[in-house]
Amino acid sequence: MRVLTWNCNGAFRKKFQLVSEYDADILVIQECEDPHQSKGKHYQAFAANFLWHGKTKNKGLGVFAKHGISLEQIKLNLKPLELFLPCMVDGHIPLLATWTKQANSPNFAYIGQLWKFLQQHKFFLNNPFAMLVGDLNSNKRWDEWDRWWNHTDVVRELSELGLESAYHSYFAEAQGDETRPTLYLHRNHSKSYHIDYGFFGNAWKIVTVEVGSADKWLAQSDHMPMLFEIT
Repeated sequence: MRVLTWNCNGAFRKKFQLVSEYDADILVIQECEDPHQSKGKHYQAFAANFLWHGKTKNKGLGVFAKHGISLEQIKLNLKPLELFLPCMVDGHIPLLATWTKQANSPNFAYIGQLWKFLQQHKFFLNNPFAMLVGDLNSNKRWDEWDRWWNHTDVVRELSELGLESAYHSYFAEAQGDETRPTLYLHRNHSKSYHIDYGFFGNAWKIVTVEVGSADKWLAQSDHMPMLFEIT
């Protein structure tokens, strides 16, 4: 299975063909339009098999799958958390698509949102086939010494559930020491960060991980697409 995540920086109706070269079975796309409310006919055709969630029709979180792969949205009480799209792939693979946001929270923004999700719905990822994929807006570098829901704490809780970061396993890099950025803030090469992830349960074997290059993708988005091939 090939799983791709990309924060497309909006206007995915004009960009979806760009990721076709990855031949992904599952795409987790942040900042994309709701296909049902889009006027792009080609985009609607592309999105024949999808789930989508967002506050506005123009920028939400989408999961797109190839024909023949079933997607079922799992209804959890997620209010007021942002932004999560839990679903079941092919009836037995739990996928938590993510785009963590500030969510008007003075204390639990971004990675704090995922920490809160885990406290309430950890059971959803307690499965050897579970996947957590998306833009976490987080990195170990931003841990705070007196905060109990740091990036490191969330990674530890995921590991206790059997989920490990495919990027870090494949490239043998430690959290916080990533050499392949997934974000260039304001498209500035001097402000590069690694904030997009794919965590997979221990039933999966990581075959390869690929991070898009700035030379190719920066004209399209401040985020780089990341592909995980798993079996």
